[in-house]
Amino acid sequence: MRPFVVLFGILLAVPVFGQDPPSATQTAPAAEPASTEIANAEAAILKSDWKTAEPILDAWLAGHPADARALFDAGYVAEAQGRNDDAVGLYKKAVEANPESFEAQISLGLLLARMDKPAEARTALEAATHIDASILGEGGPPAKAKAWRALARIDMTGGADRTVEKADTQQASIDLLEALKLSPETPDDMLMAATLAELNGDTAGAETEYRKLLKTNPDSAPGSAGLAHLLIAQKKYAEVEPLLVAALKKSPDDQALTAQLAAVYVAEDKEEALPLLQGYHAKHPADVSITRMLAPVLADAGEYEESDKLYVQLLSASPKDSDLLAGHGQNLIRLRRFGEAMTAFQSATAADETNGEAWGGLAFAASEAHQPSVTLHALTMRSKYLPENATIFFLWATAYDTLHDKKQAVAYYHRFLESANGKLPDQEWQARQRLKLLENSR
Repeated sequence: MRPFVVLFGILLAVPVFGQDPPSATQTAPAAEPASTEIANAEAAILKSDWKTAEPILDAWLAGHPADARALFDAGYVAEAQGRNDDAVGLYKKAVEANPESFEAQISLGLLLARMDKPAEARTALEAATHIDASILGEGGPPAKAKAWRALARIDMTGGADRTVEKADTQQASIDLLEALKLSPETPDDMLMAATLAELNGDTAGAETEYRKLLKTNPDSAPGSAGLAHLLIAQKKYAEVEPLLVAALKKSPDDQALTAQLAAVYVAEDKEEALPLLQGYHAKHPADVSITRMLAPVLADAGEYEESDKLYVQLLSASPKDSDLLAGHGQNLIRLRRFGEAMTAFQSATAADETNGEAWGGLAFAASEAHQPSVTLHALTMRSKYLPENATIFFLWATAYDTLHDKKQAVAYYHRFLESANGKLPDQEWQARQRLKLLENSR
């Protein structure tokens, strides 16, 4: 096999958007015999001897600036040394010199994709799919398949806009199908197909693909996480729990699997959520998403001070996060630091006026701090975003009662009693006592 054939074979032997140069997937016979100089350069490239290859190529290109093969080789050498901008320029010159140079076009597209330039990458990769790669022999179909797979990834992730809203999932599905016409399906293809089905709202199709992936590769953490996500959304906790437990045994440090299993335990009201999150947090204290999960679970377990330490830590990085402020406020209420709780809830509602839970927390904290006017304002705001319940009716009633508004207090005490219906015996006893006094004093 001639040096150029081996060179392009190495070039294409890495995953889509590969991390290290080279960047594309197959073997290709050279269209024309190489000069002695180029043959020597390619022999050095095969040994990763860039210091030998580069000056040979530079000297050759000085006298032959339109030699597409030499330009491609020089681009490969630049990419291998991490000089991506130089590599892009050389690949572009190779394409200009020979628009039918599939190897230069796909190398350009894949490198641009790794450089996070999806719009330019897509243009280059799409052009590669239109080039006749038959000159590459048996390596032609898998090489083209790699271009189609790269296009699918770009279209699936939103292209130049990099947003799910801008993603063209239908086109990504077409891209993937084109790749599968040219090469066998891989576990990565199954994962992509599952993701695309999910993005397209085809839950059944996504589940089928995830299960197919796990049958092919039982150790696939992304496959387990994807299937678990679907099952959790359907509240099939009994089915998803053993799936996640088994997956975490194989990937104990997987953040997504840990978070999902913890969410299942919380939904099932199981105590296992706390040690699971604590164990992961101990090993990964900087993992913000797990810390955010652990803080409320600690609070639910009655560990208010430990929980609040985490909220304070999180707030140091995100001081205007309304949900974090509300969680901090709830802990302060439980610690009976009502004035501080009011401040936290006021900050939470200032950050997000639509946070009904924060308005509810402010109402309760203000009630405990004997500030009925603040309580009424907070309840009024809360009612815009959340439905009323027995506890909220009681706060309305006691606030009006404190302000000596008998009519409103009586009305809300009655609404509270109708809603509570024996579930809050202490407050119901208090409400009945107050109603006796208020109604008898009319």
